[in-house]
Amino acid sequence: MTDTVEVTRHGQITVITMRREAKRNAIDASITAGIDKALNDFEDDPDQWCAVLTGGTLCFSAGADLASGPGEPTPRGGIGGIITRIRSKPLIAAVEGVALGGGLELVLCCDLVVAATDARFGLPEPKRGLMADFGGAFRVARHFPPNLARELLLTAEPIGAARAERLGFVNRLTEPGAALPAALAMAEQICANAPLAVRASLKVAEAAISGDESALWELSDRTHAGLLRTADVAEGVAAFLEKRPAHWTGK
Repeated sequence: MTDTVEVTRHGQITVITMRREAKRNAIDASITAGIDKALNDFEDDPDQWCAVLTGGTLCFSAGADLASGPGEPTPRGGIGGIITRIRSKPLIAAVEGVALGGGLELVLCCDLVVAATDARFGLPEPKRGLMADFGGAFRVARHFPPNLARELLLTAEPIGAARAERLGFVNRLTEPGAALPAALAMAEQICANAPLAVRASLKVAEAAISGDESALWELSDRTHAGLLRTADVAEGVAAFLEKRPAHWTGK
């Protein structure tokens, strides 16, 4: 593992914890490498049947590290070690605090979501002149009603866990600090079932929900590449790093 990702095992359950608290678990090269190795080991271990991804009790993830970047995509996981990963076993997100930008896009890669009542989900990229380019621009429309997906994408403002639960994105709400125990309880319920039946069910459901994303990725990548050539992106990132309001020109 890396210094910023911790792996523990609870019987047949793997818990993957991001440990970059000082940077609100911003996704950098070390987080990417750690998540990638943890999920590779989980997927390849026949004795591990379900996994939980969490950021600890304070923050899930505030997104990609704008200063250093998320590191290179990995062969099996892609961006963040997970974004384009093909998985066969269930993965649960246990969310405390914020899951913003790339942090929400990590959650969108999971199969189930457990969240504390004070958790928040959002895609703030337009505040930096960017768009959600880790799959969020199209995956959010799959997980939320269309108008709420547009709200998240266009206003760049987060929504609370209670609203996300009412709309079916969050499976279970917990008191603050209790998301991981609740996710472990859900994982135990999953592990009580026949593992091959669980994986077969997940495979069919994922095919129905996600289908072939290749055209969507091509559109997302092409659109994002165009944004990266604009003055507004440079201004947005500079404003973020300098902790000042951005001055947009639409160029």
